Amino acid sequence: MKAAWYERNGDAADVLVVGDLPQPHAGPGEVRVRIVTSAVNPSDVKSRAGSSRQIQFPRQIPHSDGAGVIDEVGPGVPGNRLGERVWIWNAAFERAGGTAAQWTVVPAAQAVALPPGLDGAAGACLGIPVITAHRAVFAEGPPTGLTVLVAGGAGVVGHYAVQFAKWAGARVVTTVSSPEKAEHARAAGADAAIDYRQQDAAERILAFTDGVGVDRIVEVDFAQNLALDLQVAKMGASISVYAALARTPQIPFFELLKRNLVLRFVHMYGLPMPEKQAAIRDISAWAMGGQARFSIAERFALDRIVDAHRAVESGRKIGQVIVDLP
Repeated sequence: MKAAWYERNGDAADVLVVGDLPQPHAGPGEVRVRIVTSAVNPSDVKSRAGSSRQIQFPRQIPHSDGAGVIDEVGPGVPGNRLGERVWIWNAAFERAGGTAAQWTVVPAAQAVALPPGLDGAAGACLGIPVITAHRAVFAEGPPTGLTVLVAGGAGVVGHYAVQFAKWAGARVVTTVSSPEKAEHARAAGADAAIDYRQQDAAERILAFTDGVGVDRIVEVDFAQNLALDLQVAKMGASISVYAALARTPQIPFFELLKRNLVLRFVHMYGLPMPEKQAAIRDISAWAMGGQARFSIAERFALDRIVDAHRAVESGRKIGQVIVDLP
């Protein structure tokens, strides 16, 4: 089968190889999926570079998310899953075979029926960023009737966090860094998009809430944005953090304490399975409701996987990067 892989950490051009590998087979409790599309997430490029974790196997096929069709089931998996169109999550987490290949094998629960009407590119988006966005929005329960601040609403996770909050009946304000990103966030459903490079974000967020503050915050950079979050959070608000540029941010303990703020960290890889299953159920309902919006920044053929990784690393894209399998 055609696949991409790396055998050491490093720059994409130095370590990524495209060639032929043996076709895998499903073991007990597993399914084999003929991959059509593979998503490139920031976690994928960080894993390849070695900045988030070192390579665990002699050879690693990258990418955790993708979409395709089940063409082989292992012992213990119902035969009626053969031919099912599915989306995949965490294919490369603690496994050597990710989705940057014509076939991959995953536990049956990690191949989820693709909602009708979604194509392979949309299906490849439904993994890590969408599950992360769901848990960040819903970790403290549905935000129905609440006001939610999504930091970085034009980012991949933020784009879906805006959609989930609106889907649940919340008012949504988001911060962005350009007029183009503001338009992107509003298209996802944001009631207000504030360009923090051009406007006083705290002032505008408080004005949006009539001075009351927000009930929940979905935070893309805990270290950079905590001061703003403290300015705009209501007493007893929750902050769901899924990323931070600084590895050891300082926490103003007494400020958080006296405001009775709830600080929750959301790391998709370590989520308990019941939380992942709850997210998957809601994702299916949201996608089948016809309200889901997917944004594809660029698509690359497998033999251009280096360019795909560079597109993600550039930080300039709006939307997700997809690799199409031959």
